[in-house]
Amino acid sequence: MLVRALVAPPPPESDAALWQSLRRHTQARIGLGRAGSALPTRHRLELQAAHAAARDAVHSPFDPDVVAAALTGVPTIRVRSAAPDRLTYLQRPDLGRRLDDLDRAHLPREDWDVVFVVADGLSSRAVHEHAAPVIRATAGLLPAGWRVAPVVLASQARVALGDDVAYAVGAAMVVVLVGERPGMSAADSLGAYLTYAPRPGRTTDADRNCLSNIRPPLGLSHAVAAGKLAALMRRARELGATGVALKDDADAPPPVSAR
Repeated sequence: MLVRALVAPPPPESDAALWQSLRRHTQARIGLGRAGSALPTRHRLELQAAHAAARDAVHSPFDPDVVAAALTGVPTIRVRSAAPDRLTYLQRPDLGRRLDDLDRAHLPREDWDVVFVVADGLSSRAVHEHAAPVIRATAGLLPAGWRVAPVVLASQARVALGDDVAYAVGAAMVVVLVGERPGMSAADSLGAYLTYAPRPGRTTDADRNCLSNIRPPLGLSHAVAAGKLAALMRRARELGATGVALKDDADAPPPVSAR
């Protein structure tokens, strides 16, 4: 009886076909079946590989030269956070939000409309693959006359480091492109955080707008992300605010007209 209880009968052919058709529409791991009381070996190995990819994304070093090479013709500046190494960065999130004092002193201060900051965050792979295309596409959609600061490439950096950078260079708003926390189905997801009039230590998450899961072909495409981001930037300039005061209604259904 014990053996019969542990060994599940194979699913009916119709059920197997149903799960296979559903899996084509999601990255979620559904209908995996079982071998005894565990997952089938193939799916267990896939989970282990996904976990290894997520760990690699967190610990792989950020190479600013990779992003700079993809931004040929665009001026870039390299900075570091106050975290001296990766282990400290992971253990002390507060240090990843602060700009290194020496690097702050070398940032060019002018009246910029926006500064783009590329931060490694928790996935250097994400910024290596997606940051440059998003910056190029977004800059191409901005109105003529906008003053765009040199792109700042920040190592051991978190989102709030952009506040420090924007304040130092004199930018009215900042866009931080950062590697998002890897999951078991995505180790290369890029996030874009827009903040108007950022102030170090005073700006909160409620003051930001975020576009998440930029990772074609399974997430937002570079073109779609750039279109949304440029629209938010133009609206932020009109409102003089971001965050809860600024809504992305690009995908909202049209209002129902009264009859």
